[in-house]
Amino acid sequence: MFRDVGARVVVCARSGAGPDFVRCDVREPAEVTRLVSFVVTEYGRLDVLVNNSGGAPFADTATASARFHEKVVALNLLAPLGVAQAAIAVMQQQETGGVIVNVSSVSATRPSPRTAAYGAAKAGLDNLTATLAVEWAPKVRVNALDVGMVGTLPSLCDPSVAATVPLGRLATPAEVGACAVLRGGCSKWTVAACPSRTAGATARRATRVRAGRRPSWARWWLRCWPRRLHLNRCTALELVLSVARA
Repeated sequence: MFRDVGARVVVCARSGAGPDFVRCDVREPAEVTRLVSFVVTEYGRLDVLVNNSGGAPFADTATASARFHEKVVALNLLAPLGVAQAAIAVMQQQETGGVIVNVSSVSATRPSPRTAAYGAAKAGLDNLTATLAVEWAPKVRVNALDVGMVGTLPSLCDPSVAATVPLGRLATPAEVGACAVLRGGCSKWTVAACPSRTAGATARRATRVRAGRRPSWARWWLRCWPRRLHLNRCTALELVLSVARA
């Protein structure tokens, strides 16, 4: 989606291929530093960071090992924090600053049976998003997407799964990507927002932070005036989905 609006995109994961791919385990600080250095050396800047690495296999919470829980939290919470730290060092030096988009989950705001550590980590990611938005404004905006079920796995394509969503279908990767583009540059007055992308599944839940407005607890902290961010000249770094392993 970022390429569709003219951005130069670098993708990273633990495995993959392609001219714009960089191998990186985002849980390892040294590899993250090398990744960001590569982007800056190759393209001269970093405008948008999409923290999209995450996930967790199902496990019984009572019997899962401590190592398993540590790995899940490391991937879904500590890794986005580490990559954001590496990115902010670059963005704060740029005249136009930058944008960080954390891909979170509806599990952050509702029970997450058999993925307890994942839900707790995503709740932490939402809080981290709000905190960094306060700390790093106005130069860098930080937002999150609380994403519901996306039809990327065969097990999720069962009609009975789609029937649990009010819209009657799951989201597509392109739809989530469009939201990331919106948060990443096209909505310059959105700060610390964690909008849900659930096709109505969480419609009855109160919205904690309204897009387009400063959170009430931060009105005296934030001075995030709209800035020009030209996506056709920006460099976006996208961290692709990576499932934690015990």
